[in-house]
Amino acid sequence: VQYQLPDGSQLEIGAARYRAPEVLFRPDLIGEEWDGIAQCLVHSIQKSDMDLRKTLYQNIVLSGGSTLFQGFGDRLLGEVKKLAPRDVKIRIAAPQERLYSTWIGGSILASLDTFRKMWVSKKEYEDEGKKIIHRKTF
Repeated sequence: VQYQLPDGSQLEIGAARYRAPEVLFRPDLIGEEWDGIAQCLVHSIQKSDMDLRKTLYQNIVLSGGSTLFQGFGDRLLGEVKKLAPRDVKIRIAAPQERLYSTWIGGSILASLDTFRKMWVSKKEYEDEGKKIIHRKTF
């Protein structure tokens, strides 16, 4: 694929265009040993309450700029279908505003009066470690 830059020069991007988003599904391509996004998603749902799992599988929402890669939603759907229980219906929503949805959600959270109770100071974190985050947010 050729792209024209503002100065008029041409830039050709070949296979690298697909390798970057592939790392989200296969971190082993860059030598990492953690799970890909589909495995993390299914693992999180499977660790949830049994009564919630069906609802969670039917309400997967894409957000953030990395989800804008061409074919990302279809690829994620295919990978999740391979890993999820066969009898479950999977639905993935890809809102048009997903590039900014993480920022929008954060700004809404920050504007809530109750959000101040969730703040963790450096001293609190140093004193209690990561337990303080769980205590203040759940």
